[in-house]
Amino acid sequence: MNLGAMAGRRCLACDTVEPVAGLEPVWPLDWRCPTCGHATAERDGIAMFAPELADTVSGVDPKGFAALSRVEDGHFWFVARSELIVGLTRKYFPKARKLVEIGCGTGTVLRELAASRHWERLVGSELHPSGLNFARRRLPSGVEFVQMDARQIPAANLFDLTGAFDVIEHIADDEAVLRGMRAATEPGGGIIIAVPQHPWLWSPADDFAHHQRRYRRGELEDKIRRSGYEILFSSSFTAWLLPLMAISRLIQKGKAADVDAYEFAPSPIVNRVLTAILRAEVWMTLAGWRWPAGGSRIVVGRAV
Repeated sequence: MNLGAMAGRRCLACDTVEPVAGLEPVWPLDWRCPTCGHATAERDGIAMFAPELADTVSGVDPKGFAALSRVEDGHFWFVARSELIVGLTRKYFPKARKLVEIGCGTGTVLRELAASRHWERLVGSELHPSGLNFARRRLPSGVEFVQMDARQIPAANLFDLTGAFDVIEHIADDEAVLRGMRAATEPGGGIIIAVPQHPWLWSPADDFAHHQRRYRRGELEDKIRRSGYEILFSSSFTAWLLPLMAISRLIQKGKAADVDAYEFAPSPIVNRVLTAILRAEVWMTLAGWRWPAGGSRIVVGRAV
């Protein structure tokens, strides 16, 4: 697929790229390809580009969105991760105004990004409409939501920042997603990717989350480079909590662990302490520290 410098929405049936005018939605509900006539499906006010996969157990179990939405707002890991992502966005892409999040889930990170600056265009994409139902409640009006398969992004050179936060580890062909994100990003635009790290940390928690992999050190950076980016930043995340994570995962191995009890439902006191620890780590990371090991890896790149 060679889309050249054309920018706009892309027809998945024939690869036609149509410019997006002004403030109109990227994917209007009544859009029909001007070349081949292919029409986009629609459900509950959301454009559907992969309706056959919607709310199937593909990548994640969509039944988990309800439980996730109940814990994300105050949970130490989600709170600190969002703060790090917003901080990296401010540091490396202060002028970005057109963002799409791939796999936005229930919209926790997208909500924090929406509040961080004025965006000309802010889009949350997700394979599962059940996740988007939660996201729409969290986000202000003007944010666009779309159902799509991350391996087939119906856009070309349209965004100046794309992000996927703990998403591509759920997808067997993660490089197809990275290539699609590059095709959707204008030259010079950015990408931010977060993934779980260290295969030796694999446990029932990863099976529960339907992970395809935990990334080896350097693996994500290599895949991002091959997809057409230069690396601007790379560091582990949750470095300070890695010993606790390793102990938790060792306890889980070899038995059917209650993952929620281990990692999703810490006591309020424990949650406050861990939030303070991770916030200190985030502050140091944004100040220039880099961590060689940690439960997650976050990489920032620029499209070349």
